[in-house]
Amino acid sequence: MAKEMLGIDIGGTGIKGAPVDLSDGSLLRKRFRVDTPQPSEPEAVAEVVAKVVEHFGWDGPVGCTYPGVVIDGVTMTAANVSKRWIGLDAASLLAEATGREITLLNDADAAGIAEMRLGRGRGHRGTVLMLTLGTGIGSALFTDGVLVPNTEFGHIEVDGTDAELRASAKAREVEELGWDEWAERLSVYMSRLEGLLSPSLIIVGGGVSKRSEDFLPLIKGVRAEIVTARLVNNAGIVGAALAAAAARSGKRGGPPGSS
Repeated sequence: MAKEMLGIDIGGTGIKGAPVDLSDGSLLRKRFRVDTPQPSEPEAVAEVVAKVVEHFGWDGPVGCTYPGVVIDGVTMTAANVSKRWIGLDAASLLAEATGREITLLNDADAAGIAEMRLGRGRGHRGTVLMLTLGTGIGSALFTDGVLVPNTEFGHIEVDGTDAELRASAKAREVEELGWDEWAERLSVYMSRLEGLLSPSLIIVGGGVSKRSEDFLPLIKGVRAEIVTARLVNNAGIVGAALAAAAARSGKRGGPPGSS
């Protein structure tokens, strides 16, 4: 496997990337971020991804995330981006825009891969749930280190409403919720997931995870251990890089937790 790889994380508000040291998940250069084009049309986003590749002068394969379901390089949902992404061969679009081989996967799956391989989930058996709290809520589910891809648990209904509309980091900002109010919503949401999945560990990532001391201690009624992602908001970048390296070596992108 390569020693370093470029990872790019496409989000609803920002597109960010960096070359990653695959041995420990550290970023080898300062992260480069560009606002996600609004509206987030595929061609406009592809131009930004190409700009990130050009910024680093990268000439090898690239790992890239997408904030929705991805199956064989085709984007199947579009909750926080243009609906034109639905059914699009996005891996080919990005490959054409960048001139590079692209490995494309769900953003939360990428973050989960990074945390299971190099972060708080490393060596953890049983069921592990990764949640990324940002513009929406991403989820990644693992059982004994094996990824169940494209779970999208941010869209389950809680009290008759799509969960991410009430409990995402964006919802906290838009509604100007205090940490205690937001933690109460997260408690209800996580309790619902716990009732369905019975995880032994919940890893919380996304941009707001850097403020985890403000809300994680306030979450109530959840039996599972809840921890902050070791890679915080860089987990998506790192997971994308790991997936690209695995694809290059002929392996699948999921993290067995070893090698």
